[in-house]
Amino acid sequence: MNQPNPEILKDIVTIKMPFGRFEGRLLCDLPISYLEWFKRKGGFPKGKLGIQLETVYEIRLNGLDDILSELKKQLR
Repeated sequence: MNQPNPEILKDIVTIKMPFGRFEGRLLCDLPISYLEWFKRKGGFPKGKLGIQLETVYEIRLNGLDDILSELKKQLR
């Protein structure tokens, strides 16, 4: 069973979207509709940001938002 990379989880609750409509918003706070748009439009960006966005997408898609909420509280 694959374990989530703790660094990626930490990143998605502390790093802000660097471009686009939701520039400046924490990755974990991006609307699911925006993440679905990326998925439909040919996929997530290449590299680390793409991995982070896809991780947020999978977490949100599977109803695991509580993981992100709890992690945000812990890192404040």
